[in-house]
Amino acid sequence: MPARFSKVAVLFGGLSAEREVALRSGRTVINALLTAGYEVVELDLVERSQLLPWLIAQSPDVVFPVLHGRLGEDGVLQGLLEWLDIPFVGSGVMGSAIAMDKLRSKMIFKTSGVPTPDFVVVRSLAEAQICQHQLCYPVFVKPVREGSSIGIGRADDQSEFMAAVRQALAFDAEVLVEQFVDGPEYTVAIVGTQVLPVIGLKPHARFYDYDAKYVSNATEYHLPSGLSAEQEAAVQAMSWLAFSALGCSGWGRVDLMLDGQGALQVLEVNTIPGMTDHSLVPKAARAFGWELPELMHKLLATVK
Repeated sequence: MPARFSKVAVLFGGLSAEREVALRSGRTVINALLTAGYEVVELDLVERSQLLPWLIAQSPDVVFPVLHGRLGEDGVLQGLLEWLDIPFVGSGVMGSAIAMDKLRSKMIFKTSGVPTPDFVVVRSLAEAQICQHQLCYPVFVKPVREGSSIGIGRADDQSEFMAAVRQALAFDAEVLVEQFVDGPEYTVAIVGTQVLPVIGLKPHARFYDYDAKYVSNATEYHLPSGLSAEQEAAVQAMSWLAFSALGCSGWGRVDLMLDGQGALQVLEVNTIPGMTDHSLVPKAARAFGWELPELMHKLLATVK
């Protein structure tokens, strides 16, 4: 156990569209921390006014945020904790904010040597109507600042595209339209400077959507990934490059695909990955030899 931390405050639940996932993730983290021997105080964050008085009253040694999505994963909470001089697990303000923003992440990828699928952005149905004739279908339509595949749709033609944009605009004022990649999907967890084993994903759905991630038991997780040793190392190296390019630190998960030519394409970086019973970081950690209590020690050891 890191000597400087004994009382850990877990913030979970939250106010975003990913609240239900964050509730489940939070319970996993709380139970693992207790098993690992930490004193744990917990807050299911349901309104903003709770947080500051609670932090002052509890005076924790460190905060473990398990708040997926906006107001928890996007740099807002991290800025408050930095202002209060309270250490916390995970990326700081800049890395959190950029990674949460798919559009700005891809702009940085493009200038950092990180391959990523081609994209355009639309901010209204009028803009979508103009660009729908210029796209090479299929495409994925994504709210710029949502996670857990919330609001994401696949469009194989113009009609599906306009419906997907309407859905995405309900979650965000900016919508990313990303070129479809026809190939296998992989995910890579990072803890500190350790890149964990690659997991191959095979959803039995149209794509790896919310149901495939958190509900369905049909999704296949390949660990080992099925890649050659050389390919596995290349996926891990690209994951670290993407994670570093966005200024992320502490821990995270990088999602990638191999395109039809066998080239890697980075989709996004998650700075507070899911920790539910369907989630991928615990699976990768176990394959590396870390059960959940050991993973908690490793995560707290990353705090600066």
